[in-house]
Amino acid sequence: MKWKILIAALLLIAAAAGYKFYTKEIVAETTKTYDTEKVVRMDLIKTVSATGTVQPRESVEVSGKVTARIKEILVEENDQVRAGQVVAILDGKDFQAKLDQANFTLTNARQKLERTDRLYKIGAKSLQELEDAQYEYDRAKSAVELAEDDVNQTVITAPMDGVVVGEPKTPGTMAVQGSTNPTVIMRIADLSEKLVRAKVDETDIGSVQIGDSATFTVDAYPDKTFRAEVIKISQTDTANSWDTNSSSSSSSSSSNAVIYYYVTFNVDDEENLLLPAMTARLNIVVGQVSDALCVPIDSLKTDAKGSYVERITKDAQGKDVAEKVYITVGLYGEEFVEVTGGNLNPGDEVSTTYEAAKKTAQNQNRGGMPGMRRPPF
Repeated sequence: MKWKILIAALLLIAAAAGYKFYTKEIVAETTKTYDTEKVVRMDLIKTVSATGTVQPRESVEVSGKVTARIKEILVEENDQVRAGQVVAILDGKDFQAKLDQANFTLTNARQKLERTDRLYKIGAKSLQELEDAQYEYDRAKSAVELAEDDVNQTVITAPMDGVVVGEPKTPGTMAVQGSTNPTVIMRIADLSEKLVRAKVDETDIGSVQIGDSATFTVDAYPDKTFRAEVIKISQTDTANSWDTNSSSSSSSSSSNAVIYYYVTFNVDDEENLLLPAMTARLNIVVGQVSDALCVPIDSLKTDAKGSYVERITKDAQGKDVAEKVYITVGLYGEEFVEVTGGNLNPGDEVSTTYEAAKKTAQNQNRGGMPGMRRPPF
């Protein structure tokens, strides 16, 4: 009999402990608090970030059309030049000698043609001989024109108005002409108008449109914001990875490679502060709404029915009560999202707490309080 009383006492103690735990869980559940923020009306802006490089709108590399050593450089870095201004002279002695020889040959050919023409008219020369003399004269004349052009090409002129950017080559340097790898004697750029050419990720390129505005900063002026506008969007990625026939694209393509597209911006630089090659960190405005009803992105949740927020109100005892409010959303900003439908009003408190709702003790143990077990008697 005593052992039955002892077992019953132990069970009662266990039940009491379980009940205490159970009631503590209920209190915790009913007194749950939430981190909240208010539903607000605001002007919402969606931006896309990108990094680019400042470039002059127009620039040119000045090279020679003939191969010769540089004799004189007539401008310096940062000099303003006008189109047609002489900026460099190449050593033209060899070309002048060729021109002199060509002129000598032309003089002889002219004399021979005149003599042959006189003899032909009196029947002393054949028509074939006259035509041969005419051919030699025409060829000599063409040689003179080519030699004159070579001499003229030793005088290098500016092809556009602008500024000499960078140090020109020094006198004595061999300036090699060519279509593939010519010697660049100097660079001239129009710095009155500038562009920014930026790389935009493929996940964002669909949001960017011609005419979109942007702001950007450069390291040289970290506290100053510059304005820009999208004027061109490239139709191919920066690596042309779609072109399987291109050796450069095939060598750079990879399943893990990030795809970028070039976007060109017109830049407002009235103070002429920006210099070529400066790094521009852009925020492109790809969407904006005024006076939009907005909730924090942190408050947005989803389930099988759609997107919702938890509106927090107080009950009669002042405790937080969460209510699901399903909404439709529009534009996403950095911290807020536009609400385009749903029963929300400015000033409503919505939960930004992501802790999963705890199950009640009844759901965990529908048979009774935790720790309770039917006595064995």
